[in-house]
Amino acid sequence: MKIVIVPSGFKECLDAEDVGVAMERGVRRFDPSIDLEVIPMIDGGEGFAKTIVDIKGGKLIYKKVTGPVGKRIKSYFGIFEERGKRTAVIEMAAVAGLKLVPRNQRNPLKTTTYGVGELIRAALDESVDHILIGCGDSGTSDGGAGMAQALGVRFIDKKQRPIFINGGEGLLKADAVNMKNIDKRLQRVSIDVACNWKNVLCGETGVARVFGPQKGATPEQVEQLSFALEHYATLIQEAIGVDVRSLPGSGASGGLGAGLIAFTSAVLHPRFDIIMNYINIEETISTADIVFTAEGSLDFQTPNGKIPAEVARIAKKNNIPVIAITGTIGKGAKLNYEAGIDAYSSIIQKPTTLEKAIIKAPKWIEDSTESVLRQILIGFGIARRKYTKERVYQS
Repeated sequence: MKIVIVPSGFKECLDAEDVGVAMERGVRRFDPSIDLEVIPMIDGGEGFAKTIVDIKGGKLIYKKVTGPVGKRIKSYFGIFEERGKRTAVIEMAAVAGLKLVPRNQRNPLKTTTYGVGELIRAALDESVDHILIGCGDSGTSDGGAGMAQALGVRFIDKKQRPIFINGGEGLLKADAVNMKNIDKRLQRVSIDVACNWKNVLCGETGVARVFGPQKGATPEQVEQLSFALEHYATLIQEAIGVDVRSLPGSGASGGLGAGLIAFTSAVLHPRFDIIMNYINIEETISTADIVFTAEGSLDFQTPNGKIPAEVARIAKKNNIPVIAITGTIGKGAKLNYEAGIDAYSSIIQKPTTLEKAIIKAPKWIEDSTESVLRQILIGFGIARRKYTKERVYQS
């Protein structure tokens, strides 16, 4: 039997590589001789820059920048060269990710993407030809306004005074956008963005209502943020003539996708499509008897372009069964059966605290992987006995 493991990370807990290591230990504990291949997968969130740079033989450059709650933090971006062109790889999670927002400060009305703009500026200082940005695991919902300000965009209030927007609620104070002083070097680079293509900026399925609560917003704050992003979209439309409200990917990373479209002329891509240019998993999956994948939370959002569903989509081309190991099983998880995931199992087998679950996650992932394989072995045994009985009966 050949097993292929293609995990994503467990947000704020383990990156994809760590999850893969734990799952591999579980397989080896079950049977050390199994033919096994592990391909840690990224979706634009945590681990994006490091993984791409490792694959391309590049390097990481560390910088002090502004974190999501306004404090200076140490972040990084990657650089690699290919066919005579220099590409910078920026991971928004490494500068404005949810894991960088202390739990007692989680309020998307007050977190900023300013550091993302600082990293873009630092990448431009390296004379790059191309910038690849991963949008995922964000802790912000400022529509990319913070990023834009770091790149020279100015927001003006009703009294024609420049104002500094520090979080989603600040968008309501702006009356106009001034792009006169935007960094001119942006015109000389191409920018591609790996994002959740189905996330949009505004409306009932807009980023405020779908992801605001995950970032700590109360119901009242969700409505305030939704109104602020709608107002922001109006300012963008007046400034550049483009309606970003429902453009695919415009809601990525709390609306950073909309800001990247408006102020950097970035091209947004379904994250899995562009990542597959750097990590080829289709051929390996096609050789498997069983495919394992993993995600921190399996719920109704998973089929919308997240790694387990995309892995299942590829596996189903070859009629290969897919099993997902997950941290938690959330609302609407059964939708994943329709997405091609044949079975899923949570690593949490008894009531516990979040803190303990984070500490124990590697061991519990290992245990769960072994347990699922033992259940598969039971199934094989039942099928074999049934086949033997039928053969005896027929003879």
